[in-house]
Amino acid sequence: MDKLQITGGHTLNGEVVISGAKNAALPEMCATLLTDEPVRLLNVPRLQDVATMRRLLDNMGVKTETHGDRGGMSFQAADSINPEAPYELVKTMRASVLVLGPLLARFGRAKVSLPGGCAIGSRPVDQHIKGLQAMGAEIDVEHGYMVARLPAGRTRLQGARIATDMVTVTGTENFLMAAALAEGETVLENAAQEPEIPDLAEMLIAMGAKIEGHGTSRIHIQGVERLHGGTHQVVADRIEAGTFLCAVAATGGDVILRHARADHMDAVIDKLRDAGATIEPGSNADGPFIRVRASGRLKAQSFRTTEYPGFPTDMQAQFMALNLISEGTATVTETIFENRFMHVDEMTRLGAHIQTEGKVAIVEGVSKLSGATVMATDLRASASLVIAGLVSEGDTIVDRIYHLDRGYDQMEEKLRAIGAQIERIKG
Repeated sequence: MDKLQITGGHTLNGEVVISGAKNAALPEMCATLLTDEPVRLLNVPRLQDVATMRRLLDNMGVKTETHGDRGGMSFQAADSINPEAPYELVKTMRASVLVLGPLLARFGRAKVSLPGGCAIGSRPVDQHIKGLQAMGAEIDVEHGYMVARLPAGRTRLQGARIATDMVTVTGTENFLMAAALAEGETVLENAAQEPEIPDLAEMLIAMGAKIEGHGTSRIHIQGVERLHGGTHQVVADRIEAGTFLCAVAATGGDVILRHARADHMDAVIDKLRDAGATIEPGSNADGPFIRVRASGRLKAQSFRTTEYPGFPTDMQAQFMALNLISEGTATVTETIFENRFMHVDEMTRLGAHIQTEGKVAIVEGVSKLSGATVMATDLRASASLVIAGLVSEGDTIVDRIYHLDRGYDQMEEKLRAIGAQIERIKG
């Protein structure tokens, strides 16, 4: 099992190219099931979850190819697709539930295993099921599978008003894809507003879908009979960008993040500025970028995670790592997932002072951390332990980094290129 060895105490300087967003690429790969014509995606990140999704699509019979070094991938889903997502391919990735909507919309049936993924808390699929049932689907949960079909005599899903009990990103994405081929209008109330949602919607629109209101809490989709192929560039990963912002703020230095979009990260950037880091967004011929500079000890910042555009739960652990060595005491409140403080015990092994009670963690900043062996428990916890290792005295070993590989494209290579002393140890 691979590990990372980090020697802390080095500032970060230079440039990093931010990869395409995992949370955009995965639903967009699923969206290629909606047409029998070729679809090409650009800026697809090289991640374990992307490889798993590709294997899932390959297993269904989708023809997939990789093109060049710009993260190019092409997909073509013929009419002979086997609309089944088996447990063996789904168990490690919750995003696999995103094949349910497009399979049901185009082929009228689907058999999808209940998903797995990071052990950070309950992410029920009942909202997906309720929404698709509102569109006329018949769905049963049998032997660990969601078995979905259209009623006898029906050839298309029916437009509907869908108001979910909670804001659900993957639910919104599933409904967007399903509604694109449904008969009539679908209105999504309480829709997720994360930047990955409008990015998926723009891809669908380029394929011929009729969508309005994406990026707001109320989305209108007018179904069409068929979609065509096209080319779409995956939006830059705001969570990867936020992780590097926190790393530079914690270690000190001066780094430019190419392709990073500041308008997708307002809550995180505001907290970093309050902490004392200098954040300067910009744009040039190569696209948007963010410059981050920091020196000296920053000030600890309290925050509360919530749905976009609030502070993202996927940045909670990384910002907590910054608070570990900041001046003062901060309160971190996690409202999205009930098990997302599993990194706390590992941080205390490095000398952090953290107390937790339910959904709240109180972090008392310390003047120094000491390297130790720590174990990653989930994707974002992995990144937070890397940041903590960068600011710890001596060597830190981060074990079980297969979690990290699920969501970060060659993270250690990017860090090494800007001055970090970090190496992968093959297990």
